[in-house]
Amino acid sequence: MRNIRKNKIAIMFTILVLIMALSVGCTSNNQDAQKPEEKNNEEVESVVEYPLEIEDQFGNKVVFEKAPERIVSLAPSHTEILFSLGLGDNVVVVTSFCDYPEEASTKEQVGSFQEINLERIIELEADMVFQYGPGDEDINNSLEEAGIKVISYEPETIDEVIDLIKTIGKITGKTSEAEEITKDMIDRRDAVVEKTKDADKVKVFYEIWHDPLTAAGPGSFMDELITLAGGDNIAKDADSPYPQFDVEKLIERDPEVYLAADDMEERDPEAIKQRPGYENISAIKNDKIYLLEPNIVSRPGPRIVEALELVAKAIHPELFQ
Repeated sequence: MRNIRKNKIAIMFTILVLIMALSVGCTSNNQDAQKPEEKNNEEVESVVEYPLEIEDQFGNKVVFEKAPERIVSLAPSHTEILFSLGLGDNVVVVTSFCDYPEEASTKEQVGSFQEINLERIIELEADMVFQYGPGDEDINNSLEEAGIKVISYEPETIDEVIDLIKTIGKITGKTSEAEEITKDMIDRRDAVVEKTKDADKVKVFYEIWHDPLTAAGPGSFMDELITLAGGDNIAKDADSPYPQFDVEKLIERDPEVYLAADDMEERDPEAIKQRPGYENISAIKNDKIYLLEPNIVSRPGPRIVEALELVAKAIHPELFQ
């Protein structure tokens, strides 16, 4: 009897183990079966559904029935965004200032910021015109009457550039490319902020123009770059993003670093040193005049984080050796 009882217990234990194993196996199989579905859901989320309505920075609502195939870019920074997303083949026309990447300069040019060849754009049967700022109302109306979508943006911060890249990625069906580009931008920005966050603030002046002297003030993307790079913009309390700046005030506030774009002879460091009263400025006395690559520091596109890195190295060279 004792042996029979032991055998029954052993059999029941074995059955219990088998039931548990089957239960775990079924659960595991169910989870495995769900994994492809979860992946598919993620893939579905990344696919753009048309028609797609977009409201641009100036409140204009545009409906895209499909991804635009023939794009006109009317700003160098916008051109850089399009090419970074792999849309170079879709760009049919650019401005005379669009020179990066190198392939952009091989595209047909349709004018500059101030004047564009409207007839040529219509003749080329463009799907979308991507312009900087609100544009001219009459030109916008003419393009829309010709069935051409017009979207307008003027980003002034890194976050606005990032949002714009994602928006263009969405319009053109390049969402994964946009995510990859913007993630890299965020990582590089955060790396600069982390490196400079505990450093002493350095007084900085950024020259937009020399006669009359014009500064990068609050609301300009250069003001943000200076701040993120551990600098203190001496024109941060001005009344506009690009104010005229009194030379006496410049001398009084005494910047420790003097920045400008390297885009004209009048901005040669030696020429800057010879300006009346500049000999009293710390940045001039200590040879802290840095002329930066103009196409990088003047274009709010994907390379704006590279501009941030250039500014940070000028303000805190000791942190980037």
